[in-house]
Amino acid sequence: MAETVMDSSAVLASIRGEPGADLVNAALAGAFISAINLAEVVSKLILGGIPNIEAAAIVRRIGVQLVETDEEQALAASLIHAKTRSAGISIGDAFCLALGKLRGCPVMTADRAWKTLDLGVEVTLIR
Repeated sequence: MAETVMDSSAVLASIRGEPGADLVNAALAGAFISAINLAEVVSKLILGGIPNIEAAAIVRRIGVQLVETDEEQALAASLIHAKTRSAGISIGDAFCLALGKLRGCPVMTADRAWKTLDLGVEVTLIR
């Protein structure tokens, strides 16, 4: 299975059965998520009323592999964020994009604005 980095929007689409979940589910076997994006997913589930322990368990069950954040990823994300902040790219988005860039694999997201970025990262839209 080809490697893919998942944005929080892609993982949430899978968990919630939203449009695009089929594309995300098909890529889960080779999927990675940064620790920063994992925090976003769990936070959004908790804000949606799911208890924190259950929210973390839900993410673990879908099988996306966690990538710990390190200095190299943090520095790459900071450069991406500085370059794209005016386009509405959050620091969490930048971590996802940095992970894809460092691993040389596509990132999967529901955020259409990512397709307009010229960062040397392939973006796969789920909807």
